[in-house]
Amino acid sequence: MNDQSKPAAAAALTPPVAERRQHAVTQHGITRQDPYAWLRADNWQEVMQAPETLPADIRGYVEAENAYFAESFEAPHAALTDAIYKEIRGRIKEDDSGVASPDGPFAYNSRMLEGKQYPLVVRTPREGGPETILLDCNAEAGESYFGFGGAEHSPDHSLLAWAVDRQGSEYYTIHIRDLATGKDTGEVITEAGDGGVWAPDGRSLYYTELDDSHRPFRVRQHILGTQQTADRIIYEESDPGFFVGVGETLSRDFIVIDVHDHQTSEVWLIDASGSAPRLVAPRLTDREYDVETRNGLLFLLTNADGAEDYKIVTAPADAPDAANWTDLVPHQPGVLILDMIVLANHLTRLERVEGLPRIIVRDLRDGREWTVAFDEEAYSLGMSAGYEFDTATIRFTYSSPTTPQRTYDLDLDTGARTLLKEQQVPSGHDPADYITRRIFADAADGERVPLTLLYRKDTPIDGTAPALLYGYGAYGMSLPAGFSVSNLSLVDRGFVYAVAHVRGGMDKGYRWYKQGRREHKTNTFTDFIAAAEKLIADGYAAPDRIIAEGGSAGGMLMGAIANLRPELWAGILALVPFVDVLNTMSDDTLPLTPPEWPEWGNPIESGDDFARIAAYAPYEQVAAKNYPPIFALAGLTDPRVTYWEPAKWVAKLRASKTDNNPLYLKTHMGAGHAGASGRFDRIKETALSYAFALECAGLA
Repeated sequence: MNDQSKPAAAAALTPPVAERRQHAVTQHGITRQDPYAWLRADNWQEVMQAPETLPADIRGYVEAENAYFAESFEAPHAALTDAIYKEIRGRIKEDDSGVASPDGPFAYNSRMLEGKQYPLVVRTPREGGPETILLDCNAEAGESYFGFGGAEHSPDHSLLAWAVDRQGSEYYTIHIRDLATGKDTGEVITEAGDGGVWAPDGRSLYYTELDDSHRPFRVRQHILGTQQTADRIIYEESDPGFFVGVGETLSRDFIVIDVHDHQTSEVWLIDASGSAPRLVAPRLTDREYDVETRNGLLFLLTNADGAEDYKIVTAPADAPDAANWTDLVPHQPGVLILDMIVLANHLTRLERVEGLPRIIVRDLRDGREWTVAFDEEAYSLGMSAGYEFDTATIRFTYSSPTTPQRTYDLDLDTGARTLLKEQQVPSGHDPADYITRRIFADAADGERVPLTLLYRKDTPIDGTAPALLYGYGAYGMSLPAGFSVSNLSLVDRGFVYAVAHVRGGMDKGYRWYKQGRREHKTNTFTDFIAAAEKLIADGYAAPDRIIAEGGSAGGMLMGAIANLRPELWAGILALVPFVDVLNTMSDDTLPLTPPEWPEWGNPIESGDDFARIAAYAPYEQVAAKNYPPIFALAGLTDPRVTYWEPAKWVAKLRASKTDNNPLYLKTHMGAGHAGASGRFDRIKETALSYAFALECAGLA
């Protein structure tokens, strides 16, 4: 759907035009105009918690864009969207259950009911018996947004702390439930940053508190039966560039306070007595470490001492400074350690080698190691610990683009795998009907960019098929080659579904991440373009039928490739897109800005960072030229990518572009970064996006 091939409905309607207002910004001696700066509400912190306080002029524009989208695309494509929605929903086992995790006398689980949006939290006696429903989120949700923040039972199994965000703004209220009565006690902790962690004695909760800019900066301790105003400050971070989190070691020996930005971390430990936090090792720029413990010994997963792909070290818990760190699993370049689990007698680690994951098991009693791996060309592998430390069992999940997820228990002593659950697709799915491929695109500098492909075996690979190319490429986040019930709605219509593992992620190790951040950020964009060109060159996609998709930081990628190579895309899906990069990174009052400076650069302090970001920031680089069809999705209460970023971007695109291609903005007026909260409502969003992709490919 290139320049003039727009839907007739869009041609018949007039899109809203945002007012241009004089607003000049001067940085590093350079003055630039930002005529849509007024879309950033001065009271944005208030809007996060009370969306109705959005100023009338801003609301008017955002709602006009919503109305235009509803009339010009949503209504004309309602039947297609509904068909896709029903397909995806038909692939989901609605009355599904998780796999129970034992803890002492009970086994805890969650399950879904047919037709319901939210989970039940349940438990049974460990050895089997009647189920008790601890929390029914459907009963608690009501009709508005319901962001479930999880539920944690107390160490003595008598209480449940459960958290909810009712705006999408990530301010949580923690409720305490008496499991003997099944009723909340009425005691609440408001405006918390997370769901909290129980103290070992079960008489208090540790939780994070947000500052006025929505940053988690404090840890407080709430003693049951007291007023929240009396909650003691346990830790407070003065540097706005660092976020604070709270958790616990699996052994439950320590409460863990984690202080971090994107490249640097620092950990404080509180022992079972509730003593003052004790520092493990002071923060050192670009050094990261995570902590677990066993028998008075700390186990640290760290990149210290140039261990680019991480290593595991140990240190005495009573003398944990870095001077006492001893290598247990030395650094191996190209072998990226992603995670570790420390149990009473075993250490397991999840690694990635040449883009594929594997699990390594080490017996801590004798040092013996063995490997869990699979043979498919591309697959996803994850591991998790339960509640218990003194066990010889971990859980792992396996899937591939063609193979639904399987959940296993792994006996670390014998190596035996027990299949606990296999994802069911009620409407039917035969993996033999599909093909998964791993291919590589050559970047301009010679790097090989992995692509994971999924398509039906009867799809012609002759340069005629449409393709959806997905990318992210930031924060070191990798894209797993896993199973998705949603993607099949495109693949079954003849699409090649492709994931580009571009630089900025850690798909090929930490080096891959470093080559896609800060001064190397544009590699993310050119890698994605190289991936599209590879699809064309090898006949996987028609030259004029590639739709690009990315969200959040991947939305920045979408904005950049729209500016760099607009002719290459039949359409672009930009979900909560981080596109106003220069202005956001220059606004240190925003929640994520100071912690994000290590990722992107600090244009306030550095002229070089300013110039570099300005040269690629999607909003800054919008120009008078033809753009492909674009659909942007936003959330009004999103604290991560604020609603005004996509609003400003769309407004500037609409005023600048020289084509007649569709340009849409849909803003959820009561949701945040994750979009709709209910599982079926999220499917509706996916169906809407896929309807747009099908329209762009000429298949609507």
